[in-house]
Amino acid sequence: MQRASPDRRPSLAQRLVLELSQKIVSGEWPAGSKLPTEQVLTEAHGVSRTTVREALSRLQAEGLVETRRGIGTFVVDTVRAGDDQDSAPEKGTACDAVALIELRLSLEVEAAAIAAQRATPAQLAAMGAALADAATPGPLETAAGRDFAFNLLIAQCTGNSFFIDAMSHLGSTLMGDAQRALPQLGAAQRARWQHEREQVLVSITRKDADGARAAMRLHLVNLLQHARSAVDAQGD
Repeated sequence: MQRASPDRRPSLAQRLVLELSQKIVSGEWPAGSKLPTEQVLTEAHGVSRTTVREALSRLQAEGLVETRRGIGTFVVDTVRAGDDQDSAPEKGTACDAVALIELRLSLEVEAAAIAAQRATPAQLAAMGAALADAATPGPLETAAGRDFAFNLLIAQCTGNSFFIDAMSHLGSTLMGDAQRALPQLGAAQRARWQHEREQVLVSITRKDADGARAAMRLHLVNLLQHARSAVDAQGD
């Protein structure tokens, strides 16, 4: 007897979490900004209030937002006064960036391969738009978020809520700080980085799982070498 395949589609709440977290990670909703009301979110996304409340609860659990009773829900500033980040050595921050990229290698390489098997035309179009947005010059403060939107969309293509949750957490709590800890990429490096990500999308579009896996690994390994060079430079 043939076994039914599992439903890999994210729930309405999960899709809403992804959409809202992208707005936060990309900088469209900066730290301290107030989210639209439940009613506005309900009408804008065509979901119930229960779905909106579940999504907001998950965003709060991930540390992206906080709800202030009687006032509303606000994007959390992950760098708060009193965190005493200045007391941490610079080398430790760069080392954290290296460790984070090592983690991404274990997660995003396989996510790209799965995305190649499951991505829909609409998702491919969204990834193409995200890459175009990342290539557009903009403030350094929002660059990490614009870059990471592409990676988050790859996680969405897997249809696996664990991949989506893991990538959302990385983007909201770690990606920006880790990227800012590294030396800013020059024009040539930036162009190469963009080209590597375009190759990931090409492979996903072709439904080439092995190619997507290899392209993502190449991109992250090159980023890892960049991060390790920063650590070595700080140690000199």
